[in-house]
Amino acid sequence: MNIVLVLVDSLTRDCLRAYNPDSPCATPNIDRLAAKSHVFDNHFVGSLPCMPARRELIAGRKEFMWRPWGSLEVFDPRLPAEVKRGGYHTHIVTDHYHYWEEEANGYIQSYDTTEMIRGYEVDHWKAQDPNEEKPAWVKKVEEFRAPEHIGQYYANVKDFEGEEDYFSAKTFGGACDWLDRNANKGSFFLHVETFDVHEPFEIPEPYESMYAEGASKNEFNIWPPYQVYDDLNAFMEQTSPEELAFLKSQFMGKVTMMDKWLGTLLDKLEAMDLWDDTMVILTTDHGHDMGERRAFGKQHPHFDSHANIPLMVWHPANPGNGKRVSGLTQTVDLFATIIDAAGVEVTSANRHSRSLLPMITQDAPSTRDAILYGTFGQGVCATDGTWTILKSPEPDRPLFLYSTAIFRPLIVDNPVDGRLAKPPNKPVDQGYFDPSVDLPMWKIPIKVDPRTGENFLFNRVKDPGQADNLWNKDSAQQERMLKLVRDLMDEEGFPPEQLERLGLVA
Repeated sequence: MNIVLVLVDSLTRDCLRAYNPDSPCATPNIDRLAAKSHVFDNHFVGSLPCMPARRELIAGRKEFMWRPWGSLEVFDPRLPAEVKRGGYHTHIVTDHYHYWEEEANGYIQSYDTTEMIRGYEVDHWKAQDPNEEKPAWVKKVEEFRAPEHIGQYYANVKDFEGEEDYFSAKTFGGACDWLDRNANKGSFFLHVETFDVHEPFEIPEPYESMYAEGASKNEFNIWPPYQVYDDLNAFMEQTSPEELAFLKSQFMGKVTMMDKWLGTLLDKLEAMDLWDDTMVILTTDHGHDMGERRAFGKQHPHFDSHANIPLMVWHPANPGNGKRVSGLTQTVDLFATIIDAAGVEVTSANRHSRSLLPMITQDAPSTRDAILYGTFGQGVCATDGTWTILKSPEPDRPLFLYSTAIFRPLIVDNPVDGRLAKPPNKPVDQGYFDPSVDLPMWKIPIKVDPRTGENFLFNRVKDPGQADNLWNKDSAQQERMLKLVRDLMDEEGFPPEQLERLGLVA
């Protein structure tokens, strides 16, 4: 059986009619995949954001208790290498440029073959012209973002002539071309990953005006700030309901454009008669908030709006036909699921991943009663499906990253004074801190500015929009959920200082 994994970055589930029938966003191809597949209603993030989520997918390991965004560890298993043991050819086609940055080495090197689509976001693809007069939409973004960032994106896309030049078109087109050349050469694992619908929310016609009601990117910012708190606050102080509505319209336009090109891949599977012998997975790394609660992106606190994410799985042995799956699942579980589907035993190196294949092929219940998720240096979140807790860190508590290597991490959540804590800007210890790792690790002090100190408690059944914070209203549930967090941490592993940092000592 072949395996196709489609990963769409930042795909908010509320935008999809398979999850929100009232969504104005047209996604006919996701709709038709959902109609064939098992549709998971309680699929969640694990480690956020982009590359931490991909370490879960590629290595089966949650990292947000231990380290920030960084390279794969030497002890990490590699998903493509594991799948290859089942006799599979592995290939990735992607425009996700973080894969070839220094801060994310090791994620794609174990695929048999790779195709990299250049130019997304601040990928250093085309040279910027410092003397060039920038169009109005670029200058609008420069009001709240570094000019070199939007300048790099503009240099990359300024010569695009139509949607065929954009990233989702090239990515899905590359996948279709690969199938034409290789689908008849034996079993394959094809990883198709489009950075669309990630920001900047710049799209060609007809998508720019599809949901925009007359507004244009020359009037409104298409790439609002969110990693730097002061910049986010400044933007929110001066923005308008019209600008926020326009941003959402451009996001939906991106989703619809991506969906069109996803359709070419689904059509290719049909034309090549592959559906009967191919498992197809569609998911994302996280959603993307669009100004709700004065926030953008996917930062802590991790409300369901970006933490409860889409997952659809077609399996020829047990077609779902739109069957809803209510059991709790997480991003990290796709690692074991894909290996299991390849007919290979998941090795003991797997720490956190649990195969979903029994839920898909046998309609078995989930093996998870509750799940833990979060961002390094921020808070910790947990849900049992009914109740959700978002526990923020205590102020001025120590934080360390743990790794077998001293690497250059990417901190995307407002570092206080640089990547590593000062003083001292050096490891404070080396040892066997993680009992699941048989190699010594460095213990390195690091500072991250917590986004908030507020704590949240929600009943997801009675309050699906998570508008009523019960933290100070239901002490019994607060105590129960705090114990649940500690129990999950004990099960999954954590550095001991996290207890004090998260206020869980008692």
